[in-house]
Amino acid sequence: MADPELDKIRQQRLAQLQAQHGGGDPNQAKAQEERMQAMEEAKHSILAQALSQDARARLNIIKLSKPEKAAMVENMICRMAQMGQVNTKISEKELIQLLESLNQQMPRSNSTVKFDRRRAALDSDDDDL
Repeated sequence: MADPELDKIRQQRLAQLQAQHGGGDPNQAKAQEERMQAMEEAKHSILAQALSQDARARLNIIKLSKPEKAAMVENMICRMAQMGQVNTKISEKELIQLLESLNQQMPRSNSTVKFDRRRAALDSDDDDL
């Protein structure tokens, strides 16, 4: 049950890793860039086949706000499609369920904003009045 697209992506990834550890030949860098573009095109074609239009639009909106999360979801959907877990196109509701499950698996980053109000009282802009 070998998928030709999966084999192609694996070969490209192997060549990419070999090129990274190999050397700095300009021809290799150009070839690596071409392989990366081919991988992106393959990923986009898989996503176009696996996602409905609404789900694709939602994923693009997520890509604008959180590119790393969108990349993770894209890779997850590509793997699911290559393993044959996607029988029909993924609808927007199913994509939302995937995103919710991904959010539960990922730890939240506790970013806080701290205001130091004492500095605002010492602002030199008020001296001009």
